[in-house]
Amino acid sequence: QVQLVESGGGLVQPGGSLRLSCAASGSIFSIDVMGWYRRAPGKQRELVASITRGGNTNYAGSVKGRFTASRDNAKNTVYLQMNSLKPEDTAVYYCNLARDSGRGYINYWGQGTQVTVSS
Repeated sequence: QVQLVESGGGLVQPGGSLRLSCAASGSIFSIDVMGWYRRAPGKQRELVASITRGGNTNYAGSVKGRFTASRDNAKNTVYLQMNSLKPEDTAVYYCNLARDSGRGYINYWGQGTQVTVSS
């Protein structure tokens, strides 16, 4: 079993920055991909960024160049540095751990943290 605990959300003005953290506990495997999703009001959940244990990253087009995902494998923690925030970044951000079971991915989710970008 895997538990994910996020922190770092809050209210920030447009153009500001926030850093989200997600600490994973339980059985963490080297093949696990960790990342961040978000759900804005009235919209479906979308991938924001993902990062492998080796540091390979993938970003949504809307956040490329503004957000940076990083990972501390020793601490089983993943981070999302968010710069140049825009009102459209307002959403609940969820930490995700995806594990290839060989017959499909098993997904684990954190409880979510609210990010609000507003003046």
